[in-house]
This record gives sequence, structure tokens and C-alpha cells, in this order.
Amino acid sequence: MKAILPFGLVAILASCGGQHDGAVQEATDSTAVTNTEAPAVLDLSPFDTPLMIELGDLATLGVDSPTVMWNEEFGRLEVNAGDHFGMLITEEPADLPRLKADLDRDMLRKHTVLEEGPEKLVYRSEFPDDAGTYIHFYRTVQVGDRQFVVTDVEERRFNEADVARMVGSIKVREAV
Repeated sequence: MKAILPFGLVAILASCGGQHDGAVQEATDSTAVTNTEAPAVLDLSPFDTPLMIELGDLATLGVDSPTVMWNEEFGRLEVNAGDHFGMLITEEPADLPRLKADLDRDMLRKHTVLEEGPEKLVYRSEFPDDAGTYIHFYRTVQVGDRQFVVTDVEERRFNEADVARMVGSIKVREAV
């Protein structure tokens, strides 16, 4: 009888996990994308986002499998693949003029526009006294009546090749 008690307890505890909060479900969704067979293309439709991310060669990125995670607190998708690929995707109206005005008003950093187009801006941010140089991008994608803003992860340091790879990786998912 005493030998059966631990097994019964484990069975009861395992069956009590019925309802999960949103955080556990989000982690499960993220894990489902993470554990796939190292895709070269990430389909973001499971996250209600009609976009695809073409990662290219995962060995070049130095990662076995990319991660996609919905961040409820900030209302954005976070896509990461190693140290050289990290982007944030939000569904919001684009505002390139506001971004450029914010860059002009920034009194701490010097910003230099490297590439500019109607749907994207690539710029270098330099802190004074060689405290750091960061390359950033801001890209907008229109899909029907929905508009998405895709940016790099600001806290991470990317070079120009990394940013070019990320900007070029964003594709609209064709309707099936």
C-alpha cells in the first residue's frame, strides 16, 4: 500500500493541471515554433500575423532553431535566431516622419541615415565618447487593411549585414 501511494500522488497531480493561464499557453506556442525542424522560413500565421520570415541559412546565423514569442505586455511578436537576428513585429500605423523627427531631436546620440525608402529607414546611432554604435531599422508592411511595423531589438548590437538580412527577410504571406 505504501509503495502505491507515491504513484497515486503523481497521477493526481498530473491530472490536476487542467486549466492554464495565458503565460503558459504562450510559452507552449513559442515552444511549438522553436522545436520544429530548423526551418529556413518562419510562418507567423499561427500568431494572427500574415507575414513570413525568410531566415536563410541557419548555420550562418549560428542557431539550431529560431524562436517566435508573443509578448502580451508590449503587444508584439519577438523573433530571434542567434546573436545576429532579432526583430520585433507590432500591428500599428506606421509613422516614419515621427521617427525621423525623434532622431533629429535626440540630444544624447548622433543618428545617421544609411538607407531610406517609402517603407523603411536604416540608421546608425552613435553614443558620445565611443560608448557604442548601433545599427537600427524601421520597416512597414501593408497587408490588406492591416499595417505592421518591424524593427530590430534595440538593446542588441547588430552590424549592417545583420540589419540588411533582417530587412530583406520580411515577406507577406500569400492567402491560401
